[in-house]
Amino acid sequence: MANTYTQIYIHFVFAVKGRLNLIPKKHKEELHKYITGITSNRNQKLLAINCMPNHTHIFIGLKPNICPSDLMRDIKSGSSKFIKEKKWVKGRFEWQEGFGGFSYSHSQLTNVIQYINKQEEHHKKKSFKEEYLEFLRIFNIDFDEKYLFDWIE
Repeated sequence: MANTYTQIYIHFVFAVKGRLNLIPKKHKEELHKYITGITSNRNQKLLAINCMPNHTHIFIGLKPNICPSDLMRDIKSGSSKFIKEKKWVKGRFEWQEGFGGFSYSHSQLTNVIQYINKQEEHHKKKSFKEEYLEFLRIFNIDFDEKYLFDWIE
């Protein structure tokens, strides 16, 4: 796309189906690398990633050659297939339907990257559900809780 200049930064958040703790810590780095590969193969720039046991945060410098929903479809389906092939999980592994996407300005890059990198520390104080609902409220996103992720308490 000649003469196309953009600055789009999106923090994506998506959960394991049922919010189950199925992403093994010992395989976290390998999953990060795999998702990074999917992202770069779609010509996007991954700025930060952190796969928690029951959800994932990805921060991407998004180019306008792909829509966010298509990129998330590719990341979720590719990584789900990868996890199944590696047999990291007994039984079936799935990501929940949907995702959160939150946009940031260039001046906020460092803060968002630090936030994602410190997820383990952050979740000692706040659950994923609390975190996700807070994002929706901070970004003033209208939502109906019955259409959010399936929360298994």
